Amino acid sequence: QVPLVESGGGLVQAGGSLRLSCAASGRTFSNYNMGWFRQAPGKEREFVAIIGWSGGNTNYANSVKGRFTISRHNAENTVYLQMNSLKPEDTAVYYCAASTGWGYSAPFYTYWGQGTQVTVSS
Repeated sequence: QVPLVESGGGLVQAGGSLRLSCAASGRTFSNYNMGWFRQAPGKEREFVAIIGWSGGNTNYANSVKGRFTISRHNAENTVYLQMNSLKPEDTAVYYCAASTGWGYSAPFYTYWGQGTQVTVSS
């Protein structure tokens, strides 16, 4: 089990920034690749970013590339998502997730947090 808890969401104006955090429990956090997903009302959950277990490999959805940065601190069992130049279309519930594989869709991920709401006003 890898319990995950997201934080850092909120309301921000377009062009602003937010930093999401995802705290994991347990001693096996560094064994997992970590991803961020988001789900807007009426839409499917979509991939945002992924980071490898060591932090050396990352990848992003085209819609956030150049604006979002994923990072992790294994000693603190935490993964982050720095979101800059936010747009109204970034509004969604953001979830972190853990996977032993490398994938860009939800079925690849075993453990999920409860989500944190991000709202970007125009």
